[in-house]
Amino acid sequence: MALCKVGVQLHPQHCSVDDLRHAWQAADAMGVDSIWTWDHFFPLYGDPAGPHYEGWSLLAAMAVTTSRARFGMLVTCNSYRNPELLADMARTVDHLSHGRLILGIGAGWFERDYVEYGYEFGTPATRLRALGEALPRIKARLGKLTPGPAGPLPILIGGGGEKVTLRLVAEHASMWNGFGRPVEQFAHKNRVLDDWCHKVGRDPAEVERTVTVGDKAVDDLDALIEAGAQHLIVDLGAPFHLEPVQRLMDAVAKR
Repeated sequence: MALCKVGVQLHPQHCSVDDLRHAWQAADAMGVDSIWTWDHFFPLYGDPAGPHYEGWSLLAAMAVTTSRARFGMLVTCNSYRNPELLADMARTVDHLSHGRLILGIGAGWFERDYVEYGYEFGTPATRLRALGEALPRIKARLGKLTPGPAGPLPILIGGGGEKVTLRLVAEHASMWNGFGRPVEQFAHKNRVLDDWCHKVGRDPAEVERTVTVGDKAVDDLDALIEAGAQHLIVDLGAPFHLEPVQRLMDAVAKR
């Protein structure tokens, strides 16, 4: 097993569906450990009226046009779907992929999505409270579905809030996603998560630490691994040039 896993996140904006499909198939063929997209309804940068595609529909397509990489949403917005429905969607996509899905989820933050699609935006506190209420419901529904998930279907929670989000990770998740820069901040959040795991009676080693990084992540590789990173996910917008991902894979292989 590699000392550190390497993945890629493909931004589903300012591109075509064919661009996305070609990129995730190329990433799968080159041997990445994971492939991700995001859960928004409009571009996050660039032309706000530019092309954009819905994330869970893309995951269903990714499930049947890749063969080896694990994949998921970085991350699903808890506010956009009923928890039981989300569990059923995830279980179904997991079967489409023969058990490779990771259920990434977070509290949500992009106000335009909420306003234009008619969801109540609320406050960071209300959105986090809703996430805390949804996670047990998602897990309970996964246990009731027939058939159940095809694979382990780990839950990943994204976010760095030290009082609530990281506690929810310790209580419910198998994976946590944070940001890689500054490295000192990631190291601090990682220690806070360890502390929460101890408080809730969980072994910190049970939670895989994933980190979103930029295209120059090779420069921070040693520091990130020293800080506890176990899975580096390169963040890419269109056009989807995968060279930074290959460089990172090569650097990891040489360690």
